[in-house]
Amino acid sequence: MKFVFFGTSEFAAIVLGKLIAVNYIPSAVVCNPDEPVGRKQILTPPPVKRLIANDKQLMANGGQLIEIFQPATKSELLAISHKLLAIKPDLGIIAAYGKILPKEILNIPVHGFINIHGSFLPYYRGASPIQAAILNGDKETGVTIMAVDEEIDHGPVLAYSKWLIADSDNCESLSKKLAISGAGLLIKTIPDYISGKIKSVEQDHSKATYTKIIKKEDGKIDWSKRANEIERITRAFYPWPSAWTIWRQEISDKKQVNKILKIIESEVSEENENKIGEVFLLQHPNILENVGVLLGVKCGEKSLIIKKLQLEGGKILTAKEFLNGHKDFIGSVLE
Repeated sequence: MKFVFFGTSEFAAIVLGKLIAVNYIPSAVVCNPDEPVGRKQILTPPPVKRLIANDKQLMANGGQLIEIFQPATKSELLAISHKLLAIKPDLGIIAAYGKILPKEILNIPVHGFINIHGSFLPYYRGASPIQAAILNGDKETGVTIMAVDEEIDHGPVLAYSKWLIADSDNCESLSKKLAISGAGLLIKTIPDYISGKIKSVEQDHSKATYTKIIKKEDGKIDWSKRANEIERITRAFYPWPSAWTIWRQEISDKKQVNKILKIIESEVSEENENKIGEVFLLQHPNILENVGVLLGVKCGEKSLIIKKLQLEGGKILTAKEFLNGHKDFIGSVLE
């Protein structure tokens, strides 16, 4: 079977890796362009492209066995349609690609495209289903394999799998679990779909909910919210854009420096004193003796225990490590 794979993110790379492991080798891969990353803005290929470049079998004899296309716009995508047509693919597979495919592309494979999506459709259509499930405090989520049409995550369902969300799951850990689970389901689904054994089921479009593209400002913490909500934000937005706040660090009596502080790992405390956003020391009853006091921040309801945090551009530190170098943090009010 010849197929083309459309995917960009780490989720997509895990799915593609599982396909390759069972000898489903795509004839071509389409992903987003390389992007500048980090403080030094180093041009970095997306995870799917890195996966192929790091696979010795796929880079045999000094050459790349899988052709990679990286269109930045719809017009650039349409410009490669003749190359995809020349492959004569039986199937197209989409996993967290990041763009809507026009009908000119959707019509190329003999059996059309199927998509692996990180939610129970029709719930959480769109770009951020995994983040949405964590933000909303859902206890379970799953993966949907669906046939693709011209609307967002709208096509008929081919298969579902269910997954429980652990209290400790963040976007990174849950994405990995769903990608692995979904890839296994996809591998089982492909032959039955190609042979026509699967009867697709139309979604109940009246129940559809939608998610948005996550932006950096979405991670900005509003300390007037309940601690439970903020704790979910720290998990939903890890590793990007992270839950972040502004710390006005006093350098001298007359000077302050605004620093972006990311909250990496946290939990909720019943502590309800202090003023909203104020940082205080908290003795937690369940922590190991050698950890000692922990950092707390007063929220609109209850408080947030900060277990790990990171100044933008710096290393991830435990609360204890951070306090060793920033004793003036206690008593400050985060914004």
